[in-house]
Amino acid sequence: MTEPVVFGVLGIALVLVVWEAAVDLGFVKALLISSPTRVASAAVADFTSGAIWPDLRVSLLEWSVGFAVGLATAIPTGLIIGYSRRAEYVFDPILAALYATPIVALVPMIVLVFGVGTASKFFVVWLETFITCTIATLAGAHAADKRYLDIARSFGASRGLTFRSVTLPTTVPFIITGVRLAAGRALVAVIIAEFIASNIGIGFYISFNGTLLQTSRVMLGVVLIGLFGMTVGQLIRRIEQRFDVWRPSLH
Repeated sequence: MTEPVVFGVLGIALVLVVWEAAVDLGFVKALLISSPTRVASAAVADFTSGAIWPDLRVSLLEWSVGFAVGLATAIPTGLIIGYSRRAEYVFDPILAALYATPIVALVPMIVLVFGVGTASKFFVVWLETFITCTIATLAGAHAADKRYLDIARSFGASRGLTFRSVTLPTTVPFIITGVRLAAGRALVAVIIAEFIASNIGIGFYISFNGTLLQTSRVMLGVVLIGLFGMTVGQLIRRIEQRFDVWRPSLH
């Protein structure tokens, strides 16, 4: 893991150096994208004064609660749909339609129903998590090797035992992949919801400072979102790699 970390750090350092140089040399106006040193100064100021902490706490709460409830409902739903052909006939078109619909198109309607408070953000994050993880779980349930299913049935295994011994182990790597993808999409969902209707949160922090032309703070919000998404994604990817041996071979 040392080589990926080293090259990852080098890549980030290169971007920061080029970004700073482009602003200092006048190729890009600082008013448009600020610069790493200006963003760092804004970070020190807002973290020291505590101005950004309420926004971080609210966004993290909205993301974590919506994400957790989304996973808790999506995984069993995906397993049930994947194991029942009739249930799949009913729900697969609905899932496909929801997955193809941009979340930004649904947020205004969700806000009208749940209001501008945290309830609407919880629902937006839940919905994005639920759709993504359900589809991934469903794909995993379909990936069970037919040979192993036939062997289980030939030995007289019940449907429950076949599910536990063949279908579920095959599905686990797909579920974890769905969790990783859902984490990123849920983060995007909560920021979009805060852009559209909120008076607190990182999305609001970015939008509000954008109206004031506080580019450094806008970029600070973007950087914080990126760092959080990258950290969560890497943590889940580590777990995902441990279960890759359970993934069915394509050969």
